[in-house]
Amino acid sequence: MKRSFLIFTFLMGAAWTACAADPPAWAYGFATPASATPAGAPGGGGRGFSGGGGRGGSGRGPGGPGRGAPDTTMLHLDGSTAEFTRTQVNDGYGPADWFPNEHPQMPEVVAKGRRPDIRACALCHYPNGQGRAENAGVNGFPAEYFIQQLKDFAAGNRKSADSRKNNTNAMASIAKAMTDEEMKAAADYYAAIPFKQWIKVQESTTAPKTRINVGLFLALDGNETEPLGDRIIEVPVSAEQTETYRNPHSTFIAYVPVGSVKKGAALVKSGQCALCHGTDLKGIGPVPTIAGRSPSYMMRQMYDMQQGTRKGMWTGLMKPVVAPMSQDDMLNIVAYVATLAP
Repeated sequence: MKRSFLIFTFLMGAAWTACAADPPAWAYGFATPASATPAGAPGGGGRGFSGGGGRGGSGRGPGGPGRGAPDTTMLHLDGSTAEFTRTQVNDGYGPADWFPNEHPQMPEVVAKGRRPDIRACALCHYPNGQGRAENAGVNGFPAEYFIQQLKDFAAGNRKSADSRKNNTNAMASIAKAMTDEEMKAAADYYAAIPFKQWIKVQESTTAPKTRINVGLFLALDGNETEPLGDRIIEVPVSAEQTETYRNPHSTFIAYVPVGSVKKGAALVKSGQCALCHGTDLKGIGPVPTIAGRSPSYMMRQMYDMQQGTRKGMWTGLMKPVVAPMSQDDMLNIVAYVATLAP
């Protein structure tokens, strides 16, 4: 009996060590670590790209082939005079714009993309650029920084440390196909739109039980919870508004471990963050603002830079900063930074 217990303990310890070396699965839109995923299993962690429109790029309705005709029910949002079918909401080459009067006129590459290789920026990042936890908020970034990131994607300098995250590869494909003029048009457009704080950070020992849809955690109906542990779980306040309607007004809540915000504040204030990002973390020159941004997104970027999968012109400044950090350090930092006003 004692021998069996020792063997079990050893095996569990080995499994934990393997998981601890993995990227933080929660930040990449997964419930389990990469090492626990069978070889050849389908990826997730965001929308892939197959050169078409709509969800997953097929251009077909939500039912898909062999599942009946697309749903033609017209959807409506409070405060909007527009109406769209769900297929139109998710059209990769002209997604729904519920509030066209709230942003400048979109350039063609943002509104519609360019077939067959460039999906509309507005599909994933929204017309207002606020983005979501599984991708990124891109509004309010300096145009110079925005363009450099597209060039880094195109050059293979922005990859995911978790190879299962499909939308990173999708962005690389899109960026490779973009002209300099399209990059500049998208960068200038989104740079002109201020980022709005729409993520509430809540310290907790628990988080809602969730399902994951293409890299986005969505709270299940019924208000059931589970232990949060050493994770951040970022969910829409309304799963329906975010996933069905792609409502750019639908906000998020990030459940973070108790005490993480205070620990993160101490790390930021004693570290080098302010040297480049400014004392208020709202950026300096081409260095981007990070205040109030998605903690899931920021965690991915810090970990990718630490692991060397995100490289590029300015990443060398971050590399020595993140090199000695543990995953707990990064989690605490992003929990704190997400609380700040943009």
